[in-house]
Amino acid sequence: MTRLALYLQDAHSFSEAIEHTQYAESQGFEAVWQADSRLVREAGVAMAAFAATTGTIKVGSGVIDIWTRNPARLASLFSTLDDLAPGRIICGLGAWWDPLAAKVGIDRARPLLAMREIVAAVRALLNNETVTMHGTFVDLDGVELDYVHQERRPKDVPIYIGATGMQMMELTGQIADGVVLNYLVSPTYNAEALEHLAIGAAKAGRSLDDIDRPQLVVCSVDDDRQAALDGARLLVTQYLGQQPHIMKASGVPQSILDAVGEVLTWPATHEQVVAASKRVPDEIVQMICAAGTPDECRAKVAEYIANGCTCPILYPLGPDVRKMIDTFAGWQP
Repeated sequence: MTRLALYLQDAHSFSEAIEHTQYAESQGFEAVWQADSRLVREAGVAMAAFAATTGTIKVGSGVIDIWTRNPARLASLFSTLDDLAPGRIICGLGAWWDPLAAKVGIDRARPLLAMREIVAAVRALLNNETVTMHGTFVDLDGVELDYVHQERRPKDVPIYIGATGMQMMELTGQIADGVVLNYLVSPTYNAEALEHLAIGAAKAGRSLDDIDRPQLVVCSVDDDRQAALDGARLLVTQYLGQQPHIMKASGVPQSILDAVGEVLTWPATHEQVVAASKRVPDEIVQMICAAGTPDECRAKVAEYIANGCTCPILYPLGPDVRKMIDTFAGWQP
């Protein structure tokens, strides 16, 4: 059966999000991933809620930034989550993004070195090691997860990196258990991403097949095709304004990026996004997300799988999350 996962941000109340997660579990979904990218919903709290109210589905952070939590605290967080749901927790880490990071006082200088050091420290701590590391971004002196009232054991928590740029992709191939491929990119973007993952994997004596490759895929499904497209258009527009370099790499024409950029500022108001969305044609929406009828959405997700995605992480837009889950439950591309 096709591996499938659900992606949640903050569009739903906690009770609704838990219900969606439980339903996805009942329909054979492998994992739920909780975002922690904006200053809205903290991933660790949501992950604990999902882990405590389910029995088999894996729970991942998609993704937690590496700047605002000390690596020892990161390890403690994921160790605690593993206590709650042993063997079901995935540690997804990312280098965050500007201008948000800069606005809260974070200087994202040398993100590759920061990621390398922090992954090494977190992995060693979760492996029940005593860690001394005096690096540029990690300074630990004989630190361990100081278990007192529980069994001392390595925690089975794989580490994935949310990578978009090709240098981070190579590092991911070298040091991580998996990559969380980004959303709102075209399936053809994956070819370059996998090439650089393989380069990094080779440096560690591994192959591309050793790197799990789940991918975030925006999914707006409706029997009314136009309603589905319109449901995705606002998010696509916002991303065109915030991440134009990624959009350009996915094949979005510069003329459309310029047209959207004339309207949007950061942070963009809802009114600005709505106005700019009128400049985004249907074909661009369908280029970088799965939007349309159930058949169209399945066909688009199949493109991502054909281009190297090992597990689509479906990001539902629109009010009917169960319809999206049902669209893919039991599906074989």
